[in-house]
Amino acid sequence: MYNDFYGFSEAPFNITPDPRFLFFSARHQEAFNHLLFGIRERKGFIQLTGEVGAGKTTLCRALLDELGPEVRTALILNPVLTAPQLLRSILAELGIELRRDRAGCLEALNAFLLEQVAAGRDVVLIVDEAQDLSPELLEHVRLLSNLETDQRKLLQIVLIGQPELRGLLDQPRLRQLRQRITVRYHLGPLSREETERYIRYRLLVAGANSRPTFTRWALAGIHRYAGGVPRLINAVADKTLLAGWVAGDDHLRAHHVRRAVRELEGRAR
Repeated sequence: MYNDFYGFSEAPFNITPDPRFLFFSARHQEAFNHLLFGIRERKGFIQLTGEVGAGKTTLCRALLDELGPEVRTALILNPVLTAPQLLRSILAELGIELRRDRAGCLEALNAFLLEQVAAGRDVVLIVDEAQDLSPELLEHVRLLSNLETDQRKLLQIVLIGQPELRGLLDQPRLRQLRQRITVRYHLGPLSREETERYIRYRLLVAGANSRPTFTRWALAGIHRYAGGVPRLINAVADKTLLAGWVAGDDHLRAHHVRRAVRELEGRAR
């Protein structure tokens, strides 16, 4: 509603994981580099954790763009599946013809992976929301990493999840999987300075041209409410822009942020 008023080409604070809007804070850059390193060096298992709304899925989308067509990827966004369903989902993501039983599916997957090695391509399985995997399903994922030649792993596996994933993997029965994870990174929240840069960056990507402006107190209020979590920053910044539009004001102050927070808290109730 407010795009024309502010001169945006698109809304700057949508919560969809659009890599164009990915702001590379120091932490996000480190997380991205860890993912790339683990995949390109064929480390086998890679683990990325972070709080809800920290930007993990957006990083994942940016990673897929960076890897390019020379890397075949299977992205599992909803891991609440049975073991046969997970295996079939992986095959479907990779464009492999499905077989009727698990043995046939594993045989088809192994043949596909060997074909990719011969063609000089890597294959990466990315499981988002991995904290929702059961221990039994995680064990099935571990067994997929046994597909290998004498020289290399055939499948790189990236587990992305909330902090609960770390507790899940600490269970004694998952120690074999835990020992195979050689690249780990936990994505923390943005600092106050990074929150300000994050907001300005997203406004720029959305086509902002010197307006709107946020006072330092408005930016401080956004950071205080959001705690540096990008998804919460998006929510309160979007409501702040709406408050400014309603008031016909493109210079956003602390009282606009307070109104935005009241609306968000009222919705939560």
